[in-house]
Amino acid sequence: MSKEWTTTNIPGLSGKTMIVTGGNSGLGYESVKAFALKGAKVILACRNLEKGIKAKSEMLDSNPEGDIDVMKLDLADLASVRLFVEEYKQNNSRLDVLLNNAGIMATPYFKTKDGFEAQLGTNHLGHFALTGLLMDMIKSTPGSRVVNVSSMAHKSGKMDFNDLMFEKDRKFKPMRAYGQSKLANLLFTYELQRYFEANNIDSIAVAAHPGGSNTRLASHLEEKPVMRMLSPVVRGMMQSAAMGALPQIRAAVDPDVKGGEYYGPKGFAEMFGSPVLVKSIPAAHNIDDAKRFWSVSEELTGVSI
Repeated sequence: MSKEWTTTNIPGLSGKTMIVTGGNSGLGYESVKAFALKGAKVILACRNLEKGIKAKSEMLDSNPEGDIDVMKLDLADLASVRLFVEEYKQNNSRLDVLLNNAGIMATPYFKTKDGFEAQLGTNHLGHFALTGLLMDMIKSTPGSRVVNVSSMAHKSGKMDFNDLMFEKDRKFKPMRAYGQSKLANLLFTYELQRYFEANNIDSIAVAAHPGGSNTRLASHLEEKPVMRMLSPVVRGMMQSAAMGALPQIRAAVDPDVKGGEYYGPKGFAEMFGSPVLVKSIPAAHNIDDAKRFWSVSEELTGVSI
């Protein structure tokens, strides 16, 4: 085995069932492909079924035996989340890994169908509801995992409980909202791990971030003229989506991973390199904020865990 963790370190996954949100492109695509190659049944969950089916077809070209199901899931619509869970439970009896990968970044201000600021609504609240609605299946599957994908942007995040949706005092800035949503991912991960431990549930919650990865996540930033000019240079400095996906893949399948851990690239400023344990900022470990935010998330989504 190589000292640096790569896809060759992924154990056999036959008999396991995994959900990857946003599985049709970028980090999610690479994760679905890697899991299917190792024998897992993978649910490729995405907003656009046509894109999901195309992604599945591409993966099966190189892995004809791959067991991949495409299912519609719009995390910006809680009704869609509920329909997804209902259909999943009708067709599956276990859930070994829930990889909450899907996300949007630095979008202009808009609201989800349920009235949430879009980045918090999609990146956290949709996944919170999905996790909660699948919790009975997560609990009943021994050794199951929930993996939440955060970002280095969590370091600039701030949870303003008086104005989470940027409707009152805070001036909306796309990256400010993104940072908040990524800090939210970590607060949720650590509180979920405490929940598992307090209730003696044989599951773990883990987080990961991709560093600087060449995906379409930052496409909204590139709409600005200066960013259009810089984009080719910036993208040339970034690692591939396949490398960027390794931290979340490791968090999902490495047997040595422990609950409450956080994985990211080991290179300079955690921008690139093989996946290793990394640290999040102290605000991500604020237990009072985590408990408060959990309660707020339950109230906003109508989903209790």
